[in-house]
Amino acid sequence: MSLRLGTLLAAVNGTAASQRLQSYPPFPLAPNNLHTQSAAFTLNRLSTLAMIRLDILRRELRPTLTLALPLVLAEVGWMSMGIVDTVMVGHLPDSAEAIGAVSISSNVFNVLAFFGGGLLIGLDTLVAQAFGAGQREDCHRSLVNGIYLSLAMTPFLMAPVWFFGPLLTALHVDPAIAALAIPYMKALAIGLLPLLLYFSVRHCLQAMNMVRPVAFALVTANLINALFNWLLIYGKWGFPAMGVVGSGWSTAFARAYMALVLVGYLLWYDHRHRTELLKTPVHPDLARIRQLVALGLPAAIQITLEISVFALATALIARLGAVALASHQIALNTVALTYMVPLGVSAAAAVRVGQAIGRKDPVGASHAGDTAIFLGAAFMTLASIALLVFPRWIALVYTPDETVIHSTTLLLAAGAAFQLFDGLQTVATGALRGTGDTRTPMLCHFTAYWVIGLPLGTWLCFRRGWGAFGIWSGLSLALILIGLVLIFAWRRTVHRLIHT
Repeated sequence: MSLRLGTLLAAVNGTAASQRLQSYPPFPLAPNNLHTQSAAFTLNRLSTLAMIRLDILRRELRPTLTLALPLVLAEVGWMSMGIVDTVMVGHLPDSAEAIGAVSISSNVFNVLAFFGGGLLIGLDTLVAQAFGAGQREDCHRSLVNGIYLSLAMTPFLMAPVWFFGPLLTALHVDPAIAALAIPYMKALAIGLLPLLLYFSVRHCLQAMNMVRPVAFALVTANLINALFNWLLIYGKWGFPAMGVVGSGWSTAFARAYMALVLVGYLLWYDHRHRTELLKTPVHPDLARIRQLVALGLPAAIQITLEISVFALATALIARLGAVALASHQIALNTVALTYMVPLGVSAAAAVRVGQAIGRKDPVGASHAGDTAIFLGAAFMTLASIALLVFPRWIALVYTPDETVIHSTTLLLAAGAAFQLFDGLQTVATGALRGTGDTRTPMLCHFTAYWVIGLPLGTWLCFRRGWGAFGIWSGLSLALILIGLVLIFAWRRTVHRLIHT
């Protein structure tokens, strides 16, 4: 999401993905006396892409949906955990304080967790390109070193959790909210290592087209999360009534379960199909870990910039009181749920684009990315309409408080404004990641969110008296800019791929 519009493939020079891309032999040309005709044919083909777009869509839609639907289901399952937590603590006696505590804690924890997950996102590129080239052993090597990277990151990512209390004090968060948020955050931290292991195995599986176990793990984890929420929040079947902190422990248990399911499936698949996973060298490969970090660090920064801007927005809105914070959390949960669909499509785009590059098919990579972007944009257009038509019904799912409902309705209108552009930027980010470009989205997010959106939103909130709606307005503008710029970036990248 940056405003940089320069040479896009040069943005990943020095990474393993770009080196691999640049090392491919040139595509075979016609004999010397036909070079001119060949070049003319290529230009003619590019000029007629718009005319055959429907044919491309028909051809690409089925494989894209086959890969994307389980990933969408997985992302929706991931998000629904947070929604279930919010709904179930929202029925405690102090509803607004309980929702606010879950909101601020989960947002700050997600900054840490998804920074770690972002560092592992290079597995999408390395494993997908190796799988497209038929190099399964290379896929396994990347997975093993991704697990080592997860283990190394965990203590560093857990350390900031112990400074969460002073952070809330410095932000002048309501003491009633802080008293619930701190133990909830510590419970979430117990599930950090299993979460990172889950990310590692998931990226490897989906890059090798094994997406159904990912969906299964998250759907069933939701059942476990809901059950333990019911037991630990309200004290059922002899369990202690732990309130908000019980929801944190339930989430940690569910994340450990997800990691166990994916590891178990990978071992079962290896035993059944003799993929020789267990024969993979287990010694750390520092060169490969550096490749993962080189690809993953820009993605981690990009994800952290996006999550942290919403975490900071949450902290700023917390200064407005419990009602504003509860309304913000409900609206944020809602738009985050719709965001899960293009996020799943984005993962599919990264895999299909990466596999096409691995088999040296840049036109196929272009078609795969374009089809995924179309799907993301189409869904988010429908989501925008739903937010405008049913805002009250959405708020009623979370709370019966009329003051919170009225405030939520206004924020959902702001959310509807950026849905289409959020879909465009999300899927375009995945398509760019498949090519090995993780830096362009990082720069886009920094510029649009932190230079434009958040300062404008803060000014509207506190200087102009717009309240939470002011912050949402600034972030809406940022997402609109990001969507436009990343679509342009993807088209430039496609043009360069085909002509390299």
